[in-house]
Amino acid sequence: MRLILAPMEGVIDATMRALLTDLGGIDRCVTEFVRVSQQLLPPRVFRRLCPELDSGGCTPAGVPVYVQLLGGQPSPMADNAARCAELGAPGIDLNFGCPAKTVNKSDGGAILLQEPERVGSIVAAVRRAVPAVIPVTAKIRLGFEDRSQFLDNVLAIAAAGASEIAIHARTRRDGYQPPAWWDEIARAVAQTSLPIVANGEIWSPEDARRCQLASQCQDLMLGRGALRRPDLPRLVRASLGGAPAEPMAWIDIAALLQHFFHSKRAQCEPRHAAGPVKQWLGYLRHYYPEAGLLFAGIKRLIDPVAVSAALDAHLATLQAGRDRPAAA
Repeated sequence: MRLILAPMEGVIDATMRALLTDLGGIDRCVTEFVRVSQQLLPPRVFRRLCPELDSGGCTPAGVPVYVQLLGGQPSPMADNAARCAELGAPGIDLNFGCPAKTVNKSDGGAILLQEPERVGSIVAAVRRAVPAVIPVTAKIRLGFEDRSQFLDNVLAIAAAGASEIAIHARTRRDGYQPPAWWDEIARAVAQTSLPIVANGEIWSPEDARRCQLASQCQDLMLGRGALRRPDLPRLVRASLGGAPAEPMAWIDIAALLQHFFHSKRAQCEPRHAAGPVKQWLGYLRHYYPEAGLLFAGIKRLIDPVAVSAALDAHLATLQAGRDRPAAA
């Protein structure tokens, strides 16, 4: 079994990848998408979204990071994939799954699933453009409006020479509304020998097991679940390996939040520093009630000094409570 950290635009960046992979359980990451139109992008664009390129293409924990490209034309996608390879990307991922309307209107993401032949042409062009040792993977959904062309896309990608496919078990019309139709992925598994990774609605180790059984996939991709529960990859791996691990306590998550904020503060302009930690709290509060309370306390704060003080005070209170002797 492999566990892959999903690409999430504006959320899972290099800082988050470093933090989550350091907790263990993740075998690979994929960057936020690099938007490809008609031109060959300069190296700085790839390094901005994948600073790991300057560190052997891996996070500080040693987990490889594939660069994801999004675009609708084979030749520019191939040229930019070749540049990624030259810069040291350990793998190239192609985005055929983004449901965002602005992306789809610009000839990118899930809208391409309406044209399996073009999807195959893009994959084939990229495959020819990069050395054979570099994997070329694709991420898709079950379809755009419906599932009628699902297998056509899977077979086109396989025939074009891709290394594997990650399948988000919903159509673009479904968006992110539950359920994820894991059993639909099993149809693809039955039609191709290409490795397939199942994605969607995996919030717990129990969900991971159900997804494996329904999809007939051993490999899983985790996205929002890993943001709500940062130790989810480690818990899934431990549980499916037969040795369940202890979940992280909120005090440990609060320490991660503090570290995350200070990392972002060093990277952002002061007025932007609070945004990422509030965004992450928005995910964490779905699993940790304490995150909702902390979010309520800082949601109107903009000054990074005030946000830092609030996070420090919150963590200090938790530590004092943990260190307080139990009543006799």
